[in-house]
Amino acid sequence: MRKDLNMRKGKMIAQGAHASMKVFFDKMIRPGKLVMHDTKAVDARILQLTAEELEWVDGKFTKICVSVDSEQELLDIHTKAKDAGLNCALIQDAGLTEFDGVPTYTCCAIGPNDSEEIDPITKDLKLL
Repeated sequence: MRKDLNMRKGKMIAQGAHASMKVFFDKMIRPGKLVMHDTKAVDARILQLTAEELEWVDGKFTKICVSVDSEQELLDIHTKAKDAGLNCALIQDAGLTEFDGVPTYTCCAIGPNDSEEIDPITKDLKLL
């Protein structure tokens, strides 16, 4: 989470929630056909989870919130996570309620993955 933006606490929580959900939404597969739900045709999505991801979903949903001090630091952390092949999602806020209408990168989520894979990227970051 970027601390340099001085976001309200509620905004920070919302941005973190967006990031943690986006990790899974980005993995969804659209099979290309509609299914029926309550007599309406709806677009179905399939979410295939690895054993590691399923363990996290069925477990405690562990999250550790850490902070960075700039947009560049956030982008660097996200790039390192992507390059390491980790689950990750970068959030860019539209700027409608804060940031004077300017789209702004606010946070990213990394994981779920084994902590041994995440720690080399985040271990030096301060807890939020």
